[in-house]
Amino acid sequence: MIAPPPQPANSFRVTLVLSAKQRIDTKLLQELRTQKRNAVLASISRSALKELFKKKRVQLKGQAAVPSSLLAEGTSYVDILGFSAEPDDDEITPD
Repeated sequence: MIAPPPQPANSFRVTLVLSAKQRIDTKLLQELRTQKRNAVLASISRSALKELFKKKRVQLKGQAAVPSSLLAEGTSYVDILGFSAEPDDDEITPD
């Protein structure tokens, strides 16, 4: 088993497990809305997520992700910069 890549500081990690290729923006939005570790990200809108991609705050394999990127089958680790598993008062909120 391959170890996951290191998680950047001040980031929220989402582990995506896919059985078929899927766009990163679609799958990530679906996973964010069902997770319980960050209330801000659980209620994020499609346009706010798009803005995070635009600001290069969504990373895949340590590099800025593009919303239309296809994820391969298997496990992918996506990091969202500026968010944490336990939100606090100074956390960045999407606009």
